[in-house]
Amino acid sequence: MEKDRNKDKKEGASGKEVFSREKFMRSTRIFRYVLPYRWAFILGMVFLSAGSLLFLGIMKVPGEIFNIISGESRTGLSLTGVFLFLLLLLGVQSVLSYFRVQLFALVSEKSMAALRTDLYQKLVTLGIPFLEERRVGELTSRITNDVTQVQGVVSITLAEFLRQLIILLGGILIIIITMPRLALTMLATFPVVVILAMVFGRHIRKLMKERQDQLARTNVVVEETMQTIQTVKAYTNEWLEVKRYGQFLQEAVRISLRAAHMRGLFAAFIIFVMFGALFFIMWRAALMVQTGDMLKGGLVDFVVFTGIIGGAIASLGSLYTEMVSAMGATDRILEILAQDPEIRLEEPQGPPLPRFAGAIAYRDVEFSYPSRKDVQVLKGISFAIEPGQKVALVGASGAGKSTIMQLLLQFYKADAGEILVDGQSIYEYDLLAFRQNMAIVPQEVLLFGGTIRENILYGNPRASEEEVIEAARKANAWEFIQSFPEGLETLVGERGVKLSGGQRQRVAIARAILKDPAILLLDEATSSLDAESEKLVQEALSQLLKGRTSIIIAHRLATIRDVDKIYVLEHGRIIEQGTHESLSQADGAYNALAKLQFEVG
Repeated sequence: MEKDRNKDKKEGASGKEVFSREKFMRSTRIFRYVLPYRWAFILGMVFLSAGSLLFLGIMKVPGEIFNIISGESRTGLSLTGVFLFLLLLLGVQSVLSYFRVQLFALVSEKSMAALRTDLYQKLVTLGIPFLEERRVGELTSRITNDVTQVQGVVSITLAEFLRQLIILLGGILIIIITMPRLALTMLATFPVVVILAMVFGRHIRKLMKERQDQLARTNVVVEETMQTIQTVKAYTNEWLEVKRYGQFLQEAVRISLRAAHMRGLFAAFIIFVMFGALFFIMWRAALMVQTGDMLKGGLVDFVVFTGIIGGAIASLGSLYTEMVSAMGATDRILEILAQDPEIRLEEPQGPPLPRFAGAIAYRDVEFSYPSRKDVQVLKGISFAIEPGQKVALVGASGAGKSTIMQLLLQFYKADAGEILVDGQSIYEYDLLAFRQNMAIVPQEVLLFGGTIRENILYGNPRASEEEVIEAARKANAWEFIQSFPEGLETLVGERGVKLSGGQRQRVAIARAILKDPAILLLDEATSSLDAESEKLVQEALSQLLKGRTSIIIAHRLATIRDVDKIYVLEHGRIIEQGTHESLSQADGAYNALAKLQFEVG
C-alpha cells in the first residue's frame, strides 16, 4: 500500500492521472460493495445494452422515411407503418430506460451507503496518530466527495461508458456493412481528429486540475477564518483575511483564464477541423448520391450515424477523464480502509470486565510524539499510584503532564519503559475494556451538537433518567439546566457554543460521573468555573474521587491541596514529589509557584 501511495504521489506531481493496469486493478476492489447487488447490476447492464442497440435501430428510421418519400424504399412499408413501428420502438426503449435507471440507482445507493458506513467505522476506530496526521477537512472529504465520485461512476459513468462504446462500435459496424466506401473515408479521417482532440483534452484537464487545487486552497482560507472568527475580529484583521483570500482567488482566476484560452482553441479546433472533416465526408456521400451509388435515405443514414459516432467519441473522452479521476478517489478511500483499527467496534453490554482496582505505575517511561520524533517529551518518568489515591501533576506548559494522561489512555504508545495498571502492562489488556474503566474531563470541553441529556448520557448511554439527573446534581449542573425552558432537552449548539465555559465544564463532569470509572482523569477540570461554582464542584468532585484512582492536572494549586501526592514536572522529568504541605515547606519549584499564586490571590 505504501508503495502504491508513493507511485500515485509521483503521478500527482506530474499533474497527470495515469490509467495504468495496476491502478485499475486496485480500483476494482471497491466493487466488492457492489457484489451483494450483482444480479441487479447485471440486469441493469442487460437493459442498457438492449436499449443502446435499440437506439441504433431507431436511428435507421429517418433514412427509411426519406427513402419512402423519394420512392426508393425497398421495405414496402408506408409512412404510417414506419411511424407506428417507431412508436413501438420508443415505447420499448422507454421501459428499458426506466428499469435501467431504477436498477442502477438501487445498486449505487445501497452499495455506497455500505461503503460510507465502513469508511466511517474505520475512521472512528483508527488511532490518534493516524488521525492527527490528517486535517479534519481531508478526512470528511474522503467520506463525502470521494465516495460521491465513486458513486457517480457506479450509477452513471460506467453505464454511460458502456452505452457510448456500444453505440460507437454499433454505428461503425452499420456504416461498414451498409456503406463500405464511405466507411473507409471516415475511418481514414476520424482517427487523426480524435488524436488531436485528446492532446487538447490532456492540456485542458491539467489546467482544470490546477484550478481545482487552487480553489481548494481558497476554501482552506475560508475554513480557517470561520473557525477562528473571534480571534480575527478581536484583532480587527478582517481586512487581512480578505486580502489573503483575494490573493489565492486571483491565482485561481489566472489559472482559469489559461484554461479558458485552451478551451477557446479547442472550440476553434472542433468547429474547423472536426466539423470540416464531417462535411468532407458528407460531400463525398453527396457525390455518391449524385452518381447513383447510394440511395438518398442512405445519405441521411450516413449523416445521422456519423453524428452519433462523433458524439460517442467525444463522450468517451469525457467519461474516461471521470473514470480516471474516480480511480484517484478510490485509491484514497482504499488507503483508509486498509489501515488497522485500534479497537473492535461493538456496543458495551454492561460494566467493563475486568473492573480495575486502580493501581497505576510508570517505570522509566520515555516518549516523543510521532510527528516530532526529534523532541523528547518524557525522559524516564517513574511513579506509582495506589488504588483510590488522588495524584496531581503540576508544571509549566509543555512539561509533559497531558502526555502522561494520553499514554495512560493508549492514545500513543510509549517509546521506552512500561506502564502498568493493577500490575499488568496496559498493552496486554483489551483496549476497549481498558478504556471503559476510565473517564476524562478535559480542560477544553467540546460538547456534541445535540441536547444536554445526550451529552451527559455519552458517559453511559443506558443510564436512567434518575441517574442522569443525579449526575447533573453532583456536578452542580442541575440548577442551570432547570433554568432553561427545555431543561435536559436544551440544544447546546455546535461544539456546545450555546453554553458558557463553566456550564460546558459541568456537563462534562456530569458525563464522567455517570460513567462511574475506576480511574478518573481531570485535566484542569474546574478551570472555567467562577469562584462560587468552583467551590460547589470541588465538593462534588471530592465525593466523586472517593474510592477511585484519580490523576489531576492542575495549574491552580488551590484545587489540589487535599490530594495524596503531587508530582512536579519540568522538561519531561519529575523534579519534586510530595504532599502540598511538604512541598510548600521545601525550597523548590512548587514552593516558588505556590507563593506566587497565593500572593497574587
